Amino acid sequence: MIHHMKSIAVTIEEPMLAQIDRLTERGVGKSRSDIVRHALRLFLDAQERRLREEEEGAILARNRDELAREARALIAEQAKP
Repeated sequence: MIHHMKSIAVTIEEPMLAQIDRLTERGVGKSRSDIVRHALRLFLDAQERRLREEEEGAILARNRDELAREARALIAEQAKP
């Protein structure tokens, strides 16, 4: 049973459609839609991960000096006998 799905129209090149059909025939997916959903999920996950990494990089860049200061203080504290 399919829940919460919507149909959309997508225009793709014939070679790509032929590739999807070959994969479906070989049992990679149950249908064209199944293969497209899987590929789209992989793409979306990768983009979300890339954006999150960019945001984290920006946070680190903004706080680089403070983090370095804290790291030096921690090392100095741990070096005490």
